[in-house]
Amino acid sequence: MTRPDLDAEYRQIREECGLLPRDERVSLAVKGPEAADYLQGQLTNDIEAIEPGHGCYAALLDRKGHLQSDMRVLRVSDDEIWVDVEASAADAVFKHLNMYKIGREVSVEKSGRKILSLVGPASLEVLGTSPGDEYRSTPATIAGAECLVVATDLGLDVICGEGDAAAVRAELESRKAVPVSASAVEILRVESGRPRFGAEMNEKNMPAEAGIVEQAVSFTKGCYIGQEPVARLHYKGSPNRHLRGLRFDGPVSTGDPVRLGDRELGSVGTAVLSPATGSIGIAILRKEAEPGVTVEVGDADSPSSAEVVELPFREEPFA
Repeated sequence: MTRPDLDAEYRQIREECGLLPRDERVSLAVKGPEAADYLQGQLTNDIEAIEPGHGCYAALLDRKGHLQSDMRVLRVSDDEIWVDVEASAADAVFKHLNMYKIGREVSVEKSGRKILSLVGPASLEVLGTSPGDEYRSTPATIAGAECLVVATDLGLDVICGEGDAAAVRAELESRKAVPVSASAVEILRVESGRPRFGAEMNEKNMPAEAGIVEQAVSFTKGCYIGQEPVARLHYKGSPNRHLRGLRFDGPVSTGDPVRLGDRELGSVGTAVLSPATGSIGIAILRKEAEPGVTVEVGDADSPSSAEVVELPFREEPFA
């Protein structure tokens, strides 16, 4: 059974609007006349094609095509681009971008900005404005603070200065954005089948294994670090692992091993108990874990079983 408070939070974000500070995200600012050109050669997506007020999803790879981090890229002006990443990857991304900028008119800094997520179908009502499609952004003044409002797959993100975060949060709560837990919002993420760096995907995975190629990789732009193995796999090969959904028939935990017969296929990336879709999870598993196959999960002496399914679990998060 889901906890009563988690069940209420889930209803809040499915039907109205929840508020979640994204303390697990770190914002970097890349500035200078060569900012877009520089990131074009570092990241997987077409950064130069992004106009101010727009953004995209992208990744930083090593030379073998393995993920170092995924990220959201927002172009706030011709000469300034914001990148936000998981806190666990922030130091590595910051170090990389500073190391390779030598000789370029580019600065890279940790901005200290805070991200406040509005999650749910009433997010637009809380702010009274929407930038448009996902990754679009627009400036806004909230509680006297200059903010950037960014469209997300689940609502809106409000990005503000660290010193303004408390006042902005209080203002959003006064507009009936109800604080919710990260656990509740994770249920929506799993239902939508979106992998997270440090959970499902890590430094051992290539973008194709994580199922993010369509969203994060451009095959028409110029060269970037890790391009050759990513392109080779895309055009001439097939990944050995795939992002899959799992429907569990018993208790499981994040990190539990997944097996088919005597063969270990991977481990559960994230497992949640959804009030709407039951006990579900997502994981990057070996190619033997095809949709429709039943696998064993957990302790080999007393395993649970799970059905492998295609993602997402829900096409529309608020339908």
